[in-house]
Amino acid sequence: MQRLILMRHAEAERAAGSGRDRDRALSARGRLDAAAMGRALAARGLRPDLALVSPATRTHQTWDLLHDAFGDVQIRDDEALYNGGADTLRRLVEAAEDEAGCLMLVAHNPGVHVLAVEYLIESAASPSILDRMTGGFPPGAAAVFSVDAAGRRTLEGYLQPRDLAAE
Repeated sequence: MQRLILMRHAEAERAAGSGRDRDRALSARGRLDAAAMGRALAARGLRPDLALVSPATRTHQTWDLLHDAFGDVQIRDDEALYNGGADTLRRLVEAAEDEAGCLMLVAHNPGVHVLAVEYLIESAASPSILDRMTGGFPPGAAAVFSVDAAGRRTLEGYLQPRDLAAE
């Protein structure tokens, strides 16, 4: 793996008709944001070979809208991605890292956010980068890491849907 994209699902409705959290769908804004993030990532040459996607409705809907910009990508969902903590997400990323040049994970907070911050700390990121990332990981945000031959991750970019308004 040369590149890793960690993404939180786009904005979701507050509740689902079923009452189950995992059934919450994207809001209208979330659908727009997910499609825009897909276009923005693709425009930057970021196209995953493999996507690990939580089985929740909102993450699958996010992926479906991202996928429109990426084309054919292998997808794998894993129950452990649904509200998985940073340790679980890290384990799943590490298990799949030899399968793709660019791996994308679409999951939930706080796991995605905590894992991104852990990677930043491990790479000795600058205080300004750490400050920006520790400020939150909003719905639809994506952190892009380059991965060197030793497996060290370095932040290459951080996009939030609100950043795309200027594009």
